[in-house]
Amino acid sequence: MPPKLDELLDKEFMMKIERLTLVTKKIFLGKMKGERRSRKRGISTDFADYRNYVPGDDIRFIDWNIYGRLERLFLKLFLEEEDLHIYILIDTSESMKYGEPSKLFFAQRTAAALAYIGLIGLDRVGIGLFDSTLRAVFPPIRGRKQLWRMLDFIRLAQTEGGETDLAESVKAFTTRYPAKGIAVLVSDFFDRSGHETALRYLLARDLDIYAIQILAPDEIKPDVAGDLQLVDCEDGDIADVTVSAPLMKRYKESLNFFIGGIKQYCTQRGINHIFASTEMPFDQLILTFLRKRGLLK
Repeated sequence: MPPKLDELLDKEFMMKIERLTLVTKKIFLGKMKGERRSRKRGISTDFADYRNYVPGDDIRFIDWNIYGRLERLFLKLFLEEEDLHIYILIDTSESMKYGEPSKLFFAQRTAAALAYIGLIGLDRVGIGLFDSTLRAVFPPIRGRKQLWRMLDFIRLAQTEGGETDLAESVKAFTTRYPAKGIAVLVSDFFDRSGHETALRYLLARDLDIYAIQILAPDEIKPDVAGDLQLVDCEDGDIADVTVSAPLMKRYKESLNFFIGGIKQYCTQRGINHIFASTEMPFDQLILTFLRKRGLLK
C-alpha cells in the first residue's frame, strides 16, 4: 500500500528543510531567470566585474566614473540569475521492496525531501521511476503550485516486479531531458550489468551527479544460519546454501567489494557517492550527509 503524504514528509520535517537550497559545484546556463545565481555575465543588479568597452556594446553599462578618472571606457558586468534543473531517478525494481521500512520507501522520502527543497526554491525538478526500463516520468516543473502533484507522484511509486537495468533507464531519461543540472540517482545498485554505463550517460551530460546507494540492515549484516534456499527476488533464480562462518565472511567481503567498487568509480570521476542504510534516521541523511557532501546548504 502506498504511504501517506505525511509519512513521506511531515510538517515538522518540512519546517526544518524549507530554508535549505540545492546547490551545484558546476555553472549551468538556464533558459529563464529564477533565484539561482551563476557566474554567467548578464544583466542584473549584482555587479561582477569590468571589461574593456568594444564598439557595439550597450553604452548603458559604461562606467562613466572610471572614464572621468582614467579617460578609458569600461563596461560593467553583472551576475545573471537563472534556474537550476534537478533530476531525481528512483529505482523501483523488485529488490527495492526489501527491508522494513523498505528501500523504496527510504528512496521515496529522499526524493520527496529534495523535490520539496527544489520547488520551494524555484528550481526545476523532474522525477523518473525505473526498473528494467524507464517506467514513468514527472516532467521537470517549477514552482510551489506543483509541489503536491509531484509528491503524490512520488508517493504512488511502486515496484512492478521488474529487474534492474540502470544503463537502459538512465539512457532513456537523459535522452528525453538533456538540460544540464543536478542528477540524483537513488538505488541499491543491484544490477548484474553493473553501474558504469549508467553513470557514464550522466557524465556525458556534464551533470552534477549524486549516487545515493540504499541497502537494508539485513543486507549489510545478515542474521541467518543453517541450510537455506535463497530466491533472487528479481529473476527468480534459486540457490541452496549452508550458511557458515566462512560463508558469512566471504559475503561481507563481497559486499564491501561491491560498495567500494561503486564508491571508487564515482570518486575517480567526480561523482558524489553516498551510502545509506534504511535504519539510518532519515533526517540525518538530509540534514547531515547531503549538506556535508555539498548538495544542500
